[in-house]
Amino acid sequence: MRDDNTRNTIIFFVCAALLLLVYQVFVMEPQQKRLAAERARQAPPAATSTTGAAGPLAPQVPVAVTRQAAITASPRVPITTPSLKGSLSLKGGRVDDLYLVKYRETLDKNSPPVELLRPEGAQFAQFAEVGWVGANIPGLPGPNTMWTLSQGSVLAPGQPVTLTYTNGQGLTFTRVVAVDDKYMFTVTDTVANTAGQPVTLAPYGSVQRQGVPATLGKSGVVHEGGMGWLEKRRPIKYAKWQKDGTSPTYTATGGWIGMSDHYWLTAVIPAQNEQIQGQYRLTKTPGVNLLDANFVGQAKSIGAGRQITHTTRIFAGAKQNPVLKDYQDKLGVAHLDEAIDWGMLWFITRPIFQFLAFLYGHVGNFGVAILILTVVVRLVFFPLANKQYESMTKMKKVQPAMEELRKKYADDPAKQQQELLALYQREKVNPLAGCLPIFLQIPVFFALFKTLQLEIDMRHAPFVGYIKDLSARDPTTIWNLFGAIPWDPASAPFIGTLLGTSLHIGILPILYGFTTWLTTSMSPPAPDPMQQRIFQLMPILFTFIMAQFAIGLLVYYTWSNILTAIQQYVIMRRFKVDNPIDRLIGRLTGQGKAVG
Repeated sequence: MRDDNTRNTIIFFVCAALLLLVYQVFVMEPQQKRLAAERARQAPPAATSTTGAAGPLAPQVPVAVTRQAAITASPRVPITTPSLKGSLSLKGGRVDDLYLVKYRETLDKNSPPVELLRPEGAQFAQFAEVGWVGANIPGLPGPNTMWTLSQGSVLAPGQPVTLTYTNGQGLTFTRVVAVDDKYMFTVTDTVANTAGQPVTLAPYGSVQRQGVPATLGKSGVVHEGGMGWLEKRRPIKYAKWQKDGTSPTYTATGGWIGMSDHYWLTAVIPAQNEQIQGQYRLTKTPGVNLLDANFVGQAKSIGAGRQITHTTRIFAGAKQNPVLKDYQDKLGVAHLDEAIDWGMLWFITRPIFQFLAFLYGHVGNFGVAILILTVVVRLVFFPLANKQYESMTKMKKVQPAMEELRKKYADDPAKQQQELLALYQREKVNPLAGCLPIFLQIPVFFALFKTLQLEIDMRHAPFVGYIKDLSARDPTTIWNLFGAIPWDPASAPFIGTLLGTSLHIGILPILYGFTTWLTTSMSPPAPDPMQQRIFQLMPILFTFIMAQFAIGLLVYYTWSNILTAIQQYVIMRRFKVDNPIDRLIGRLTGQGKAVG
């Protein structure tokens, strides 16, 4: 019988490997080729927008150029702050060239800072602009308008710059752009009417993305796409946006609208006491989708010889919860911290997120903060977990008696069930007692999973030893003996793709798999042999699944498994129940039962 089981297990793994191989060849590789083709199609074009009566008009597509060529195509004002560097384009008066100097693309010390915005004309251009729209008014400033720098030379905290433009029809536009030491730009637009008749204009703000890189919008955990607060949270994923097209118009007082990536946000923020109409718009052109998150404010009449002023803010930076909350409180920006995707379990995710940030602020190591958080969570659920593990231990203790009854009354299911119930009553065992604690803990585990995906401080955060980035997956792999063999599996053709992606297994995933097997082995076996086999294979399956996630998640779940095993071990020793830890120790010392 054991030989049959061994043979069946080998057959299972061979079939699983073949299925993974077939999946890689016929699904993953064609998908990667399609993504590469999509990138190639998106490369040539970018877009130019104009403005009109109803708001920013649909962009049009010119020939694409390199990023540097797009930068040098117009005169610029340098932007220098402790958090940002880049430039403001005098052509169009846009914020379209921006880097986040406190964050780098990779762990390499020579890695460039994270690029947030890039000018029109470059591949995957993204930028923010504000302005005015009006019906039948010639010469309104637009994307091709050349503004004049009339005051200031560098845009920096405490050093605003002033731009001016005259349309030749009696309207003079003055734009004062200021920036703080973090991520907020304040754009104050003034329109003076020296014409002989009144004009009516409406302010607008827009964040545009001209083509979405294939790497964005793939996360199933953290929202990437359009994001705004217009009376309520208004998210739209990049994939849905490009598939469904333009969204309805949302009417709101105040709020904000823009685009949110995993860790970054670009948003335009109107005056918070003004009624606006916001919309996510899609313009499809040959080779590239042009996405535009915009708002249009209330129309304002400017009498002859009079002027009006409107202020719009632009947030362009990292989604740091304290920073967003500070802007929300001090500037009155409605629900700006909703740019962070708290999820459906926000009422659990938020406090866990804040507690984790508190721990990190005190211990200075994000990995250590995760370990402490795990201990705190285990302590909170200790009474429930204890009831669960006691129930499971009692079930395991009566398992031999249950097996005897099943064999004895195999031909009489009704009698078998009656005797099993009598056994439960004698031994004071409730088979369902361990279920309720599990159900109560599930929402917290989901919220913890979400929290560790959201926390920007985990990005590029080191822990110990070889773990240099808790937000990346384990860099080691079993296929080169964890670096002992000087070979990068991902560099090998075909099989390297398989080993470097789907079958990438590092040190911590293996430790996670072992601790998962350990805690599973401490549970009472399922009555059905097929269910037993499935439960035996679950740790292996989850090892491959979790190996693809950030190593910070594995730190949490592995450490949680270890604490769970210790708690179960103590209870099983107290009830004098056989457990895999004692068997493992016995096998290692040559005493007692071998691990089975």
